[in-house]
Amino acid sequence: MGFQDFSTPYDWSRLARFKRIAANAPGGMIDLSVGSPVDAVPDSVRKALAVASNDPNAYGYPVTAGTADLRAAINEWFRNCRDVELEAIHADVVPTVGSKEGVALMASLLQLGQGDVVVQPRVSYPTYEIGTQLAGAQVHKVDDIADVTSWQSIPQVKAVWVNSPCNPTGEVLSAEQLHRIVQAAREIGAVVLSDECYAMMHWTPANDGDGNTQADLESSPCALRADVCEGSAEGIIVLYSLSKQSNMAGYRTALLAGDEQILSRMTVFRKQIGLIMPGPVQAAMAAGLRDVHATREQHNRYYERLGDLVCALRGNGYRVNMPQGALYVWVKAKTGDCWQDLEELAQLGIVASPGEFYGAPGYLRFSSTAPAEQIQDACNRLA
Repeated sequence: MGFQDFSTPYDWSRLARFKRIAANAPGGMIDLSVGSPVDAVPDSVRKALAVASNDPNAYGYPVTAGTADLRAAINEWFRNCRDVELEAIHADVVPTVGSKEGVALMASLLQLGQGDVVVQPRVSYPTYEIGTQLAGAQVHKVDDIADVTSWQSIPQVKAVWVNSPCNPTGEVLSAEQLHRIVQAAREIGAVVLSDECYAMMHWTPANDGDGNTQADLESSPCALRADVCEGSAEGIIVLYSLSKQSNMAGYRTALLAGDEQILSRMTVFRKQIGLIMPGPVQAAMAAGLRDVHATREQHNRYYERLGDLVCALRGNGYRVNMPQGALYVWVKAKTGDCWQDLEELAQLGIVASPGEFYGAPGYLRFSSTAPAEQIQDACNRLA
């Protein structure tokens, strides 16, 4: 039947008025609304892109399922960074043209439609709902996706969205919580769709030995980890992106990993409709996955920026703590209404993201993806 209509409050043009106010503030506007990376792409990635620019995978049609080298890099990354042995659990992989494409088309590629139900967190990334609507399936929102009793008995549930670390809240689910979700979904024949795009932005505090608290480069639990999936990828699809860990949002480098039968069908569809990552970009993605040093550097930048933002917002009267993961500070609006808080913040030249976009109009989301000097400027204005 093709794409169905969708409706969503996720419309960035609604911030235009606040941006105009902020632009006229002393010092101009500091935009902390959109989570678009601003730091440099790693040298290893740029070199790999240049070297591959005249490869057979560049002047010829690229491989939909990914080159042998990219597939090897994905397997290495899961083994070294996520504690997951993909081959041992019979999992397959496929690169996607950015994670948003994977999210938005997921319900359609699963061939869901009228009468089918997709469960998702009530507060979440808006594209989960949009993708379900595009497929013509029904959205069912729950307050806590880890409370499996809130959705397991609902008829016709075919998929369950999980997001850990979460955009926008920063919540991280434990391995035990993920295990219960996988068990419950399997009992009713539903697919677990685990969005783990911020997995390497898991803020586990550690001491460097000199009394300074830092954050270890430690992955959040993966739905494909053996203790979570019980040694089988059946009924599980994990999504990951290099947009944040390697500042490659413009490269559109992401992946799906999991149930080999599901991904095999998806890959056939993807090939026919041209959802294929460009060849040179596949080489760049492989380099990004292998450059753990660059990932660690970016991880530390975001940790410092988040810490500064949390302190400044707390000093401004917001009740806030460091998030467990992801790149955002999620706070309750002081006025109780995100739009009224946005008005007041715009007078300072600061633009945040309204919680209404994510299903919570009483909250705000502040992104740490602005340059460090702008984060410091925002902190000074808040103070």
